[in-house]
Amino acid sequence: MPHDIARLHHVGHVVGDMAQAMALYRRLGFHVPPPSVPALAPRDGAAPEAFGAANTHADFSRSFIELVTPVKPGSTADLPPDTRIVPLQAPPEQLPLILSRIEAASARLGGWCDRFEGLHILMFSSPDVDGAAHRLTAAGVDHGGVNTVGRPVQTPDGVRTEPVRYLEIDGAPEGRVGVVADLDPEFQHTRRLDHPNGAQDLVEAVLCVPDGRLPLVRERYERYLGRPVSPEDPVTLLTETDLPDLLPGENPPALPALVACTVAVTDIPRVRALLAQNGLPVRETARGEIFVPAAAALGVAVIFRERN
Repeated sequence: MPHDIARLHHVGHVVGDMAQAMALYRRLGFHVPPPSVPALAPRDGAAPEAFGAANTHADFSRSFIELVTPVKPGSTADLPPDTRIVPLQAPPEQLPLILSRIEAASARLGGWCDRFEGLHILMFSSPDVDGAAHRLTAAGVDHGGVNTVGRPVQTPDGVRTEPVRYLEIDGAPEGRVGVVADLDPEFQHTRRLDHPNGAQDLVEAVLCVPDGRLPLVRERYERYLGRPVSPEDPVTLLTETDLPDLLPGENPPALPALVACTVAVTDIPRVRALLAQNGLPVRETARGEIFVPAAAALGVAVIFRERN
């Protein structure tokens, strides 16, 4: 029987300065489009104001890395000048609830960024998000149920709304963890996938936990995935003591923490040359891959794995 979770949908890199983060990811060799930020009228008849969070993606064929930063209500002064403002529509009676949820999400982003700049979002991809929700409930994993939101996407025919179905798992101390329905192939042609570094897919997130806590965290993730965690799974769990064995020189700012993500590429020498050209330090993992250390990448070790 196929698993309802087999791979990653995206990870979220929470940053304080979106322009700085975009410049970094372009130096890493990713195509990163201008960010967007939602805008909503705070009351009936008022002009729309930016709120919540601004984000952009380094997109792959079936996954992505998200860059996200909290936004002060009504202010875009700290965002890049080419940020796209996306007005949202909602019935007046729903505005208070929508605004309260967005304010809570923005406050959570700000809290994570204050804790440390880095990965705070881990979302798995599922071909059957409703089935995953039922399985998680049966396994005793609390979650908020399956939600549907619309994501505006620029297409040759204008802006279209891509439906996104997802659930969030409650109480994960490492950040926002959840399950998202597989990306809709109908919208894939709208994404730029031709990264200068040859990136093809997001294949791994690395979660570091305090020494002695690994069995409990492993049991938790086995309930999330519905199977024993193995080296082939999209999340790697290790302790603070074991982290340098995989990523020499790395020191997590807090625990538990998502300390790294791994991107599959087609040509490691090409990536190594690009990183050197762009002045980024390169180290080798214990598995023979290369990575840019977190100290040079806004709190995230970015690993590159060659895959033909």
